[in-house]
Amino acid sequence: MENPLPSGRGAFNTCLWFDGQAEEAAHYYVSIFKNSSIGRVGRHTEAGPGLAGSVLAVDFTANGQKFVALNGGPQFTFNESISFQIFCADQEEIDYYWTKLTENGGAGGPCGWLKDRYGVSWQVVPDGLIDLIGDPDPEKAARTTRVMFSMGKLDIAALEKAYAGD
Repeated sequence: MENPLPSGRGAFNTCLWFDGQAEEAAHYYVSIFKNSSIGRVGRHTEAGPGLAGSVLAVDFTANGQKFVALNGGPQFTFNESISFQIFCADQEEIDYYWTKLTENGGAGGPCGWLKDRYGVSWQVVPDGLIDLIGDPDPEKAARTTRVMFSMGKLDIAALEKAYAGD
């Protein structure tokens, strides 16, 4: 079996810590993103610390990115200090990811941020947003930023309208 994780000097991977939902979460993310798959599922042995046969970790790929979902226990939870950015080509893509990631217990937040049902933070943003809010013209940048701050899910047309001064 091919190892789906990076290996060698300097290779790294994102490990997400769950409290018993690692396999469920891996399947959830794979169902949302294209170019995704489940890899190896590691189980606890008689040596523990979990129940023999229960899932310890799941290797998975979501949108071509490698992850490990680890059943580490209740000691740690997700917070907004770490988030994943999803850059979207159009409003349809923003709507898709926003809907999928907030359904069944997720929650929208300000400025394109949201939390999924597991508490993982995401930023669902249009391609080019940084160009709009970082424009050298301070008036364009300020107008666009003010409008962005008023939004939950980002609306590309409204951002572009603010940028243009309409």
